[in-house]
Amino acid sequence: MEIRLDSLRIPIGRDSVGATLLEPAHELPGVLFVHGWGGSQLHDLALAKRISGLGCVCLTFDLRGHGDDSERSESVTRVQNLDDLVATYDWLADRENVDATAMAVVGISYGGYLSALLSAMRPIRWLALRSPALYKDSEWDQPKRALHLDADLPLYRLRSLSADENRALGACSDFAGDVLLLEAEDDDIVPHTVIENYAKALRKTRSTTMRTIENANHAFSGKPAQRAYADTLTSWLTEMITGARATAAAKKVESHKAGTAAQETAK
Repeated sequence: MEIRLDSLRIPIGRDSVGATLLEPAHELPGVLFVHGWGGSQLHDLALAKRISGLGCVCLTFDLRGHGDDSERSESVTRVQNLDDLVATYDWLADRENVDATAMAVVGISYGGYLSALLSAMRPIRWLALRSPALYKDSEWDQPKRALHLDADLPLYRLRSLSADENRALGACSDFAGDVLLLEAEDDDIVPHTVIENYAKALRKTRSTTMRTIENANHAFSGKPAQRAYADTLTSWLTEMITGARATAAAKKVESHKAGTAAQETAK
């Protein structure tokens, strides 16, 4: 995240005063929203609108097998949906008004699982995971819907797993950015053990913020839970983005002061 610093003179009649202008670069942070299984981009639009007010370029999209493509929900695979995520990330990061060094990804449930995998494939600065799901590494090319027919999946999600036992957890173990990990208090799909597994794997992060949303089910179907989620995510992203901008500005000022001092010494 860059901050521009320019020395200039402001005219005052026939005179002028020296000044220093600091301003953000024209590129803005990019925020990519990844919905859960059975969801759609419509679920994220209101939140994306709110986050865009922070000075971010937000993108929502439908994974294949969702939205207008729901007829393929029976056949779409994790491979295809991960390809969807990589492609949309690259599209957003390549936009002229997006700072590719300041990318945030917000994933819900299955979207959180895919986002964790993406963190090993693309540079992500800020990663928000809401009730991230967890799946076995086997049957990678099988239709995603078929994975739920595995009677052992609920038991698998109750197991304590290390980073080397699951691909998504392994990706998280190498992630060095900032993380928001959100749990629904009354989640009957993603048990607390899954959240614990993610938390244990996130061992190299710059920061990890964990929050539990009270009285929230997996879908966050209640209005109070939805508001709490929106407020928590907005507050966290505000802290991350403004903090990054402040740090960049401070470094630029210190560099400018050092350069000015060197010039004065050389005179």
